[in-house]
Amino acid sequence: MKTSHHADLGATLEQSRSGLRDNHRRSLMRLLFVATGSALVVFACLQILSGFLWLGLGELAASVVLFVGTWRLKTTRHLQACIYAYLLTLFSFFLVIIVLPNASVAAFVWVLMMPVLAYLLLGKREGLILSVPFMIAGGILYYLYLEDVASPHALIDLLNMVLCGALMLVFVHLYEVRREEAEQRLVDMAQTDALTGLANRSNFQGTLNRTIAECERSGTGFALVVMDIDHFKVVNDTLGHEAGDHVLRNISRCLTERLRGTDFVGRLGGEEFGLILRDVKPADAFELMDELRQRISSSELTYGEARIRVTASFGIAQWPDHGRQAESLMRVADRCLYSGKRAGRNRVAGAGSNPRQMEILAGETG
Repeated sequence: MKTSHHADLGATLEQSRSGLRDNHRRSLMRLLFVATGSALVVFACLQILSGFLWLGLGELAASVVLFVGTWRLKTTRHLQACIYAYLLTLFSFFLVIIVLPNASVAAFVWVLMMPVLAYLLLGKREGLILSVPFMIAGGILYYLYLEDVASPHALIDLLNMVLCGALMLVFVHLYEVRREEAEQRLVDMAQTDALTGLANRSNFQGTLNRTIAECERSGTGFALVVMDIDHFKVVNDTLGHEAGDHVLRNISRCLTERLRGTDFVGRLGGEEFGLILRDVKPADAFELMDELRQRISSSELTYGEARIRVTASFGIAQWPDHGRQAESLMRVADRCLYSGKRAGRNRVAGAGSNPRQMEILAGETG
């Protein structure tokens, strides 16, 4: 069974709309507001001098809005809406200056900026959706601007515009695809235990915190289990660390195969593993862990000519009965685990109604 490796880092990545996190996008938007507002002041003066009074006044008004927005962007909760409003207005403005009478041929180069800004601020999917229609509209307007494309010179101009725009869009899109893949690989490496392929301790801790928050909202419960392989040091000392790694990989496979799709498992370090059992009652959590205990103790692993048999001990804590915070819940599960180890190992142990009173629920001497 596959497990989901979504820790805080993974959640941050999923919530990010591009390669930039929200604080970076916020800083970039403020810079763009200042740059665009300043440029509009210059263009407004030139438009007024050229006789386009209404356009010049409109640009001055827009610059005022942008300068005020620069200040508001520091704290606004509507960053995504501000980005869309800015890009839609900016792209529409690009199209407007193209259709102005006696428009400069250089005005069409702004169409090539559309995919760069859209992908940078919105990411691959939304950037593509927003930029493509505006780029098509820009190409159509450029075609109309040329009027007669029958001449080789005009046709060359049109093809240069279309080809450059298409290549710009393709290159930006491919870059964003590769960037996302590379970032996802880095996140997976940061969240995954290299030996077992399970979630690492940081990943598990993040998932535990989010599980608590979700259960607080939904009113459901879950069980936190800490599992430790008994006498694992003996395997390393007698057969070597490669044999120990072989045992850890097999234990990991056993855990993932027997857990439900809603459960989560991670390696906390060394021979210790953590499990989160969602929407499970204490008796059901015990039954599942005791089944795993028996499965592990009855299995025989082959390593070269050696036959390896190991057992495991389990400590169970129930949320919210034994703690509402991750730290307190983990402490109870740890105390239960070591209570079972002191009682002879190869056991499943949990806390009763009072988490300070440990109760050996089941097991046999390993």
